[in-house]
Amino acid sequence: METGFKVGEAMTEKPIAIGIDTTLNKCAETMKKNHVGALLVKDQEKLVGIITEQDIVRKAVAKDVLPSKIKAAEIMEKKLITTSPDEDIFEALKLMRDYNIRHLPVIHQGNLAGLVTLKDILKIEPDLFDLLIEKFELKEEEKKPIYTMREREGTCQSCGEYSEDLLNLEGIMTCENCR
Repeated sequence: METGFKVGEAMTEKPIAIGIDTTLNKCAETMKKNHVGALLVKDQEKLVGIITEQDIVRKAVAKDVLPSKIKAAEIMEKKLITTSPDEDIFEALKLMRDYNIRHLPVIHQGNLAGLVTLKDILKIEPDLFDLLIEKFELKEEEKKPIYTMREREGTCQSCGEYSEDLLNLEGIMTCENCR
């Protein structure tokens, strides 16, 4: 499914970046100051990783590691999932869904062009939210009034086409053609 919107139209062109030796204290301060949930990590001018709020919480705070004693390079994600500015935002969102991430560095001709986030995409095309629902983990799900086998409209998770007749089959929202 194509939305007609390209990643380049949604991305932040000057994302916040830090060096590999930046302490987690400084990372957190930078995130707070800039109201962002992720920082790109560079070694010289080369993109080498990304560090998110979740990385700080799960890889440092939860392990009782002193944030002033650990560097970004020690907990950053090094295996970067990236996209290009010419990619449709639907494809970028599928990558985010499939890899369970909220931030995608944007690479153009081998160089960092920007960063696109889940919020960036959903602000432009909120109807794409349906694509993400399957990955959400709900605490106490059995108590919440969510659909189980109810028909609804949205994007088919099998073929990617929009349908007004989706049905949840074994946790996958499928259109009539894919059932």
